[in-house]
Amino acid sequence: MGSGSDISYAGPSTSNGKPTPFAQVMVTLSKEAEIKLRSEANYWKSQHQQALARLAQREADHRLAMAQAAAREAALRSELEKAEGKLRDLQKRLFGRKSERRSRTEKDAASNDQKSARPRGQRPGVAGHGRRLESHLPAQVETIELDCPHCPECGLGYADFPGTEDSEILEIDVKPYRRVIRRRRYRRTCRCPGTPGILSAPPPARLIARGKYGVSIWVHLLLSKFSYGQPTHRLLRDWSDYDLTLSPGTLTGGLRALAPLFEPLEDALRCRLQSENRWHADETRWMVFAETEGKIGHRWYLWVFHSESVIHFVLDPTRSAQVPIAELSASQGGIVICDRYSGYKKLARILGTILLAFCWAHQRRDFIELANAHPELSEWALSWVERIGELYLLNDARLAVRADPVQWAARDDGLRQRVAQMANQREAERANPALKAPARKVLQSMQKHWSGLTVFVDHPEVPMDNNVAERDQRTPVVARKNFYGSGSPWSGALAATMFSLLMTMRLWGINPRTWLTAYLDACAANGSQPPADLSVFLPWAMDADLLAQRRRAAMDPADPIDSS
Repeated sequence: MGSGSDISYAGPSTSNGKPTPFAQVMVTLSKEAEIKLRSEANYWKSQHQQALARLAQREADHRLAMAQAAAREAALRSELEKAEGKLRDLQKRLFGRKSERRSRTEKDAASNDQKSARPRGQRPGVAGHGRRLESHLPAQVETIELDCPHCPECGLGYADFPGTEDSEILEIDVKPYRRVIRRRRYRRTCRCPGTPGILSAPPPARLIARGKYGVSIWVHLLLSKFSYGQPTHRLLRDWSDYDLTLSPGTLTGGLRALAPLFEPLEDALRCRLQSENRWHADETRWMVFAETEGKIGHRWYLWVFHSESVIHFVLDPTRSAQVPIAELSASQGGIVICDRYSGYKKLARILGTILLAFCWAHQRRDFIELANAHPELSEWALSWVERIGELYLLNDARLAVRADPVQWAARDDGLRQRVAQMANQREAERANPALKAPARKVLQSMQKHWSGLTVFVDHPEVPMDNNVAERDQRTPVVARKNFYGSGSPWSGALAATMFSLLMTMRLWGINPRTWLTAYLDACAANGSQPPADLSVFLPWAMDADLLAQRRRAAMDPADPIDSS
């Protein structure tokens, strides 16, 4: 023990100064034991510190994992809300009402059951308009007599009484027929030099050289397909019921032969369109079932440009901005009413002379779709729909008094104040941090396009929406649903041309059937070539008498263009 180290340790004492029981116990350790104890103490101290560090790291990792999990959950919840919103929107589109028109019950509830001052329908004691007399139609007079004009008792015959009891029955008679052409031949009776010995009357004009079908068949086919959206095979089945059997291939070949006849009219429409300064523009898909180099798939796009006097369709393989740029680059500039598609924005940026007026119907639709997709935001979204509706009413009220400068100034000022209030409301709600992301996105879009949405304020001639162009697309969309599209680029180009011509004629209040018949007759008379003078077939170039005559023949002369 003497060779070891003596270590004296004075243990702690209590608070009153008295030593603890072990304070007076002395322990003597060897140097080796001391080193071992100190080493073990340092080791366990180090282990403790490492354990604390691991615990701290695990706590930090746990906090990070919790934060990441919370972020993932928030992202997944957001995606779920978007997916559920999209599902609700798609379900409404598929199974819901296609129109936003409210039912009678909803209208009554909205108006607090207020009764109209004037009841609907025919009022008692007021003379009606009676049956419409179709006096412009040709009449086929039928005289009906008694089978036995004698007295049934005595057999004495009845005497004629002046006058008749007249009535009318409307009928329609559609029947194919053959034009049997017999060209008279003549023999020369003189001896004049250069005169043939036998002469024949000239042959009738044919629209297609050596063609079997007359103008009326091609007119019926073009109108059926491009004005009423009827598939060719269905038209042929209809004709077969009248004992007229035609080959689809023959009709297709005939349409291809007719296509060049409309090219001069197509060019005239485009020139007229470019001479004006306000256009509605829209585009929709149109299938062309032909392989095109550099293009995958069969989806093409049918663009429509509607000016004051022309409706012009353009078919293109792409939805590129180059289509409207090429269509309007020759113009002197103007205003394009359109949706918010980036192609129109590039059009305005490249040409520099185009002002875009964005469609309020699309902006309104954003709020409608938001209400459908997120029911919790429905009340908020529909409040904006009501504001947009009030804007329409104020603008309509302003336009109704354009001839009165005093009322115009007052209503114009009221409209401008309401537009400013909407802008302030939008910015106030965007500044609200509690506003949900879907609602904020709609308001940000409105703010981004605000200058285009308010073009109508300074330009009263500009409509608030692009519904005109969307209505123009109805005929092609019906055709697309019925016969899917076109089988080749040439037939697609013909479809665009015919849509343009027929709808432009309706825009002017001209009967497309009589106009198309007159034009194809002129082509036939000109040797299957377009006539040299197109002015008699272009509404804006016709003289007033011819235009009035063409309009009198129109079936649907509603709201024709005033050319006076």
